[in-house]
Amino acid sequence: MLYIVQTALELGFQYALVAMALFLSYRILDIADMTTDGCFILGCAVSVSCAAAGHPLMAIPAAMASGACAGFVTAFLQTKLGVPSILAGIVTNTGLYTVNLMAMGWKANQSLLRQDTIFTLFRDTGIGGDWYAILLSGAITVVMGAILVAFLGTRLGLSIRATGDNRDMVRASSINPTFTITIGLCLANAMTALSGAVVGQAQKTADINGGTGIVVIGLACLIIGETIVGRGSMLRGAVAVVVGSILYRVVYALVLRSPIPIDCLKLVTAIVVALAIAAPTLKSWAAFQAKKRKALASRKGEH
Repeated sequence: MLYIVQTALELGFQYALVAMALFLSYRILDIADMTTDGCFILGCAVSVSCAAAGHPLMAIPAAMASGACAGFVTAFLQTKLGVPSILAGIVTNTGLYTVNLMAMGWKANQSLLRQDTIFTLFRDTGIGGDWYAILLSGAITVVMGAILVAFLGTRLGLSIRATGDNRDMVRASSINPTFTITIGLCLANAMTALSGAVVGQAQKTADINGGTGIVVIGLACLIIGETIVGRGSMLRGAVAVVVGSILYRVVYALVLRSPIPIDCLKLVTAIVVALAIAAPTLKSWAAFQAKKRKALASRKGEH
């Protein structure tokens, strides 16, 4: 059980950054950013390649910069060329496949054997003991969450939030929505790439197909967190994605431990994700049915 908790916390913190990126792009900017899958692998590929070259610390900002560039391309397609947001993300995601191969030296996967990573460097400090990976992953996620919440409270951050609410009003207020959308998508994809960078160095490998389905998982984590923690302030939203990501990983670890055949894992994962996304609707339906039964019971009592 302790192993399940450790695994869920470590992976939960690492993948929470993807859910945090979707919180910015999907919840705040109201844009369905389909760049996530390719951007996650881009961060992973850049991070592992830099670490393999002996620069594990520089790999983190390099991965974030590459993710921001991917976000800029998606934003450019949307705002300047008039490509719909979903198609812009798909186009960028398709192009990133070749870019990711290029980042890994035209190989389908890249491994770190006997090379230092941010995790081995942190382990050598002796801080955290056996929980060093969880401590480092949690620290990175908490710092990024704090930066995001603080940024969204600034004048530019408020402009980004207003852009997601009503672009016409923002344009009428002499705020350029093209600029706010570009900044928002660059920041969101930088966080996605950061998640890939941390996961890549934690697992000491990068695979060209390792990001398949990440956008769905991130969305599930976001909705699970919002269902439990609720929606409201930016701080609550940041906390919700972390809670949702950890809970999703707990469920995933329990499924792996169950007698369910490994060949059925994808189907079970799809069911868990579908239930997580449908949870708000199911909750509303259950509340409506309870209210309906209560109203019928009161009518019968009157007669």
